Amino acid sequence: MTNAGPQAAVFDSQHRPITAGGFVKTGPLVFIDVTEKAGLSKWRNVTGKPDKRVIIEAKGSGVCLLDYDNDGWLDIYLVNGSTLDALTGRGPSPHAALFHNNHDGTFTDVTASAGVVNDRWGTGCVVGDYDNDGWPDLYVTNVGASRLYHNNHDGTFTDFALQAGVALDEGSADLAIDHTGATFGDYDGDGNLDLFVAGYIDLDLKNAPLSGSKTAGYDFCQYRGVKVMCGPRGLQGAHDHLFHSNGDGTFTDVSKKLGVDGPNGYYGLDALFADVNNDGKPDLLVANDSTPNYLYINKGNGTFKDDSYESGFALNGDGREAANMGLAVGDYENNGHLSVLSTTFSDDYPILFRNNGTGAFTDVSYQAGIAQSSIPFVKFGDGFLDYDNDGWKDLFIVNGHVYPQVDQHPEWGQSYAQRPLLYRNLGNGKFELVPAVEGTGLAVVTVGRGAAFGDLFNDGKIDAVINSMDGVPVLLRNVNPDHHHWVEMKLIGGPKSPRDAVGASVYLTANRMRQRGDVLSGGSYLSSNDMRVHFGLGNLDKVDQLEIHWPSGTVEKVTLPAVDRIYTITEGKGITGAMCDGKPCDPFH
Repeated sequence: MTNAGPQAAVFDSQHRPITAGGFVKTGPLVFIDVTEKAGLSKWRNVTGKPDKRVIIEAKGSGVCLLDYDNDGWLDIYLVNGSTLDALTGRGPSPHAALFHNNHDGTFTDVTASAGVVNDRWGTGCVVGDYDNDGWPDLYVTNVGASRLYHNNHDGTFTDFALQAGVALDEGSADLAIDHTGATFGDYDGDGNLDLFVAGYIDLDLKNAPLSGSKTAGYDFCQYRGVKVMCGPRGLQGAHDHLFHSNGDGTFTDVSKKLGVDGPNGYYGLDALFADVNNDGKPDLLVANDSTPNYLYINKGNGTFKDDSYESGFALNGDGREAANMGLAVGDYENNGHLSVLSTTFSDDYPILFRNNGTGAFTDVSYQAGIAQSSIPFVKFGDGFLDYDNDGWKDLFIVNGHVYPQVDQHPEWGQSYAQRPLLYRNLGNGKFELVPAVEGTGLAVVTVGRGAAFGDLFNDGKIDAVINSMDGVPVLLRNVNPDHHHWVEMKLIGGPKSPRDAVGASVYLTANRMRQRGDVLSGGSYLSSNDMRVHFGLGNLDKVDQLEIHWPSGTVEKVTLPAVDRIYTITEGKGITGAMCDGKPCDPFH
């Protein structure tokens, strides 16, 4: 994990590292921690041993939000890690968790009955309706073979990864490939979701990369002069995979053929299909740890062009590669362009890549006001979300160190468990850090990794779920006191689009302000967000125009009769359903 070099330690008034301190007594109440009340605290993440001697023990796991039973309420899937003993058959394996939303603020663990325990070393997950049957499926990446959980429409899933050709079981008894971030997207426009999976390292199970072992030299096993786990530098990077959908529930690996297999052996952590040059075709972004990022531009003929360096996405504004972790995309300027936030290691800043609309990026992290305050943190999950419904997308970043040893060196000004960061969009290209008020969600200190964002309570406010290393997850409910209006929409694609409308772009105009929202699969860090598109409206109670650019290429204009509702919009049919106050209602009254 690379960085810009040690930065000056930052402490709060009580001489706590700013990463686990800096709280204020009074201020805005934005999020509250409702983990225990919601019933999520009965499950915990288990990833390796506490001292984190091997790099796969430190990366953590993701979280996915999906409405698996199509009842209109988001459920939560939490990926679990494992141990080296379990991986080699010498110990029990921890299980993932699927929590069903009970519509009353609580969740029930239905993992076993749903068949999604994934008793392997889990890393990430991603949601997508790969067979276009109207029910969300779940792909789970692992160290070793991954899983494709097909939704059986009855509350259960069946792992079809082997039959579908996406198991990625290319390892052996001695070698496990560490698969990480995944994303669904219809790159060739045939109406079927394709699947991209990033690869991190090739792990020799019999010779784990310990300091001084034959698989890892000493050079890459130190942090600030202290012995820590090795890597990723000096380790063998794994290849990425792009699977083309055959339209019959199976896939074909076209990675090498299309030149997107990560030929440089970089350490892929996250990936996301998103249209960054506004041509209606999903491009492919890959965040690489300690190595340059990839940007593959979709040429529209079933092939890609490697535009990583030419676009400015490979390196930060200093021309330096970073320890890229998570990816968030969003139109934070309300100009119709998808910009990108890449999270990074401590002693470095998260990179806000401002998009000029053609897929050319400029690092504006310092100008935007998110760099300096975030440097001490190790940044993982991230998202663009309008937490206060004022019509401008804000930034949420989840943090947690990878080296437990930092707690033994308080002079560094760093902590293993860290608090999240929320940056409010000021509407002028700049953000301001929202203070962490004692006892609120922004003051929760945890070893954060994956994070997913969505409207879990169907109240028009975007909440956050964090998968924490070796601990219970964190559910932060959005209780911001604003009374701003909002709209959300679940999109259903027509016969020439993916059924779950992944790849659709929505433009909402209200009082001359035009916002953009996209249906995306994957992102943050090893996670997948609410696929419903959400717009804050401020004090406006009327939407002037809604324009949907469907993946099929069709552009459809829809009139929304009211605000503060969740609409279902079907391609070619307009509004086909609505929810008001969490219950189905007449969409036109």
